[in-house]
Amino acid sequence: MSTTPPGGRVWIDRQSPQAYQALRETAKTVRETARAAGLDRTLVELVNIRVSQINGCASCLHLHVRAALRGGETTQRLAVLPAWRDAGLFTDRERAALALAESVTVLPDARVQDQDYAEATAHLTAEEISAVAWVALTMNAFNRVSIVSRHPVPLQKATAPRPSRAATAQEGPA
Repeated sequence: MSTTPPGGRVWIDRQSPQAYQALRETAKTVRETARAAGLDRTLVELVNIRVSQINGCASCLHLHVRAALRGGETTQRLAVLPAWRDAGLFTDRERAALALAESVTVLPDARVQDQDYAEATAHLTAEEISAVAWVALTMNAFNRVSIVSRHPVPLQKATAPRPSRAATAQEGPA
């Protein structure tokens, strides 16, 4: 299989499969670390999505939004995730994890990092803090692989929304 898709970018994951496999193994270990720390899959996916939003990684957003929805996350919370601080839909624990993930991703000055870390320690255990940081770090690495390679987002067929039972009942016969 060609490692250079149309558009001329090298898909570095395919060009150097051993390096990419090492990154996948790291991700597997990080998932196990997150699970062992007590982070549920929904929180991990929120972190993955928020990091990917910050980095502008369309391919990773496509993958992780779908995973979050399959895991039971709501479309409402996903829709307002970029404004999580103001949405009022996230728990203190989720907010602490999202702040830490953002801090790990954008690497603000030391004062802001200290504030984010203090918030994290108020709501997360040391194991959870470490796991969230590793989830964010790993997601950043995958974002860069996809962005550098310009991995495409597969086009999905649109499906017409199904009318609710209430709407169907109100419409009555034609």
